[in-house]
Amino acid sequence: MEKDPSLNVLGGTLESCSTDPMTGFFRNGACDTCAQDAGSHTVCAVMTAEFLAFSKYVGNDLSTPRPEFGFVGLKPGDSWCLCASRFMQAHEEGCAPKVNLAATHVRALEIVPGDVLELYDESAV
Repeated sequence: MEKDPSLNVLGGTLESCSTDPMTGFFRNGACDTCAQDAGSHTVCAVMTAEFLAFSKYVGNDLSTPRPEFGFVGLKPGDSWCLCASRFMQAHEEGCAPKVNLAATHVRALEIVPGDVLELYDESAV
């Protein structure tokens, strides 16, 4: 699988999202993507209890450890490369988490409008 260029939504080089826990479609800590990434794991989101509960409710339990898959389970404050469509769904339901724009891949913009991402910019005061 060939990675798309590692560019973020701000037009710069894609920064790391998280290596603890290790995230990303390629499990390299970055929200890199490629043609085979059907879920578009491109939004670097900072988990909240509200978002984790929402995700579990809609069928993607990110908080329960799954050691058989090497997954420790996420907790509030963890960063994770989230599927862009799940982020958009959470936005529409009023429970989207903050995002790290410098670590969010430019391909996220194919699903999530830039102005929506900016609403959740973790660096905004």
